[in-house]
Amino acid sequence: MSNEKIVLIALSILYIPLFLLEFLFFIKLLKRPKVNFKITFKYIIISFIIIMIGVFTLSYTNYLNYEKPIPFKDINSINFKKFKGIELFQKELFGSKYFAYVVTSIEVDHEIDSVSIISYFHPSSSFVYNKESRFKDMLTHELYHFKITELFARRAKEKISTFEKISKKEINIIVEEMEYEERKFQIKYDYDTHHSFIYNKQIEYQKTIDSLLLKLNNFKKPKIKIYEN
Repeated sequence: MSNEKIVLIALSILYIPLFLLEFLFFIKLLKRPKVNFKITFKYIIISFIIIMIGVFTLSYTNYLNYEKPIPFKDINSINFKKFKGIELFQKELFGSKYFAYVVTSIEVDHEIDSVSIISYFHPSSSFVYNKESRFKDMLTHELYHFKITELFARRAKEKISTFEKISKKEINIIVEEMEYEERKFQIKYDYDTHHSFIYNKQIEYQKTIDSLLLKLNNFKKPKIKIYEN
C-alpha cells in the first residue's frame, strides 16, 4: 500500500466521524429558535485540533502500518520495505525528490546486576519519499546512521565498564551524554556527506564508522555486568 493511500485512509477515518458529528450537531441547532454561534465555533475548533493531532501523530509514527523497533543485531534484515513511516509535509530535500529519513534510538534496560544498552531502528517512524528512490547508495547512507547510533551505544557500555561500582542514575547520565554526542555526530555526517550526495565523503565516513565499531567489538553484546553503589 502506498503512503498516499495510507494517508487517504487515515484522514478518512478521522474526517468521516467528525463530519457526521458536525452534521448532526448543526441539524440539532437548526431546530432551535436561535443558533449559538459561540458553541458552534468551539466545536469546529475542537474538531480541527483533533484532526491535526491525528495528522501529526501519523507523521511521527505510522500506527496504521506499525512494526516494532529492530535491534542492531538484525541490521542486515533492513531494506526500504522496512521504512514504513509517512512524510506528510516534506516533499523534497535540497531540491531532490529522492530522499529517506531514518529514526534510531538507544534504549536502556536496568536489571539487578547488569544493564542492557541496545540501539534500535524504528520502521514505522522511518520513511522513504518517492518509491522510485529506493537505490542502494541511499539505503547505505541511512543504515550508517543506524551504525552511528550503535557506535555510541557501545561507547556508553565501554565507559560504564570502567567503573567498579555505578548507580542507575550514573548509567542514565552516561547514556544521555552519549546520545548528545551521537546527535552531533549524526548532524556532521549528513552535513559532510550532503546526505550521501558527496560520494568520496560518504565512503570516508563508512570506513571510519566501521573501524570505530570494530575497535569496540568487545561491547557488541547488549548486556554488561554492573555493581551498584
